[in-house]
Amino acid sequence: MLEVLKKLSIVQSELKAPKGKWNSFGGYAYRSCENILEAVKPVMAENGCTIVINDDVHSVDGRFYIRAIATFYDCDSGESIESVGMAREDDHKKGMDGAQLTGACSSYARKYALNALLLIDDTKDADSDETIQATIEWARSKGHTSEQVIEMMKKKNGDVSPATMKAIREALNG
Repeated sequence: MLEVLKKLSIVQSELKAPKGKWNSFGGYAYRSCENILEAVKPVMAENGCTIVINDDVHSVDGRFYIRAIATFYDCDSGESIESVGMAREDDHKKGMDGAQLTGACSSYARKYALNALLLIDDTKDADSDETIQATIEWARSKGHTSEQVIEMMKKKNGDVSPATMKAIREALNG
């Protein structure tokens, strides 16, 4: 088990996976599963290792979850280590058929399995100055009011701190 951990550590430290996608609704850059795989392949090839990703479906209380298992293999020793990511299928998603929804959940679950395996931190603190400023700039470019932005943030994050609401209101309401 020691050999695979050594190689995984090397890949984790050498990996540079840029955020190659843009969410115009939320006004932020993000990385997709494809961005991660594109960035990690050359590093794995240099170090004699590979990753295999498999999905399966689980039903819990009538809800369907896609579970992605990312397995990192040391090609020399045959040792492996794995990480799991999960995503729940929504009851319905506007504009998507069932196959598209399952595919989107698979991509999401795979991305988070890879994030955990490769130590990629994709989170952004919703209350960070950087995130608030990016949100304000995006809202201005779209002509959104402070209350529209706060409602969108509540839907996305579940809650918005009073300090964040105040900053958004001050910036957008003059």
